[in-house]
Amino acid sequence: MIEFKNVSMVYENNTVALKNINLRIEDGEFVFIVGHSGAGKTTLTKLLLREEKVTSGKLHVNGYNLEKIKERKIPYLRRTMGFVFQDFRLFENKTVYENVAFAMRVVGGSPSLIRKRVPFFLNVVGLSDKYRCFPRQLSGGEQQRVALARALVNNPQTIIADEPTGNIDPELSHEIMELLMKINRLGKTVIVITHDRSIVERYKKRVITISDGVITSDKIGGYFTDEDA
Repeated sequence: MIEFKNVSMVYENNTVALKNINLRIEDGEFVFIVGHSGAGKTTLTKLLLREEKVTSGKLHVNGYNLEKIKERKIPYLRRTMGFVFQDFRLFENKTVYENVAFAMRVVGGSPSLIRKRVPFFLNVVGLSDKYRCFPRQLSGGEQQRVALARALVNNPQTIIADEPTGNIDPELSHEIMELLMKINRLGKTVIVITHDRSIVERYKKRVITISDGVITSDKIGGYFTDEDA
């Protein structure tokens, strides 16, 4: 569960990024977060990952109190989340298998567990036959699926996808979204940050709109105005 209670965030240069945010996302929800560039979406994400600390208010993420969390506990918090970047961030000199396995190695996963879990999640994203390929040998959609497998392999409670369809062809966007829906059906909380109006309208899920650091809309139905995009 993720809960913001009266959260504000002000950077050192006095830029007010978020103002009195109140938001609760239950375990297993699928949520879109939308808003124009500079609205506060990136700051919200940084707070979730504890890359930034709230200026005021309370923030709880997957059982952790982020105002009071000790530095040594932050890596454990981040293990409860899988992050999918718009630019994939794959290692070009590693195979598909090695890219996904790396996420387990950095948290101390045993070789036997890696051998078990990596093939399983490559199968989940439909890339079992590509495990020996390097990123340059894959399409943009396939690279994004590798990024999804990597985000899933440590069994996080929450998946955060930042513009997951931003660097792939429009016809592949639906494929990636269907994978995220599948992940959600497996019981994961999925948060998708996007500017893609078409995918928000296609999937009738909860849509949270942020504008100038304030939540201006929180509704089911999959629609946001041109001013919000």
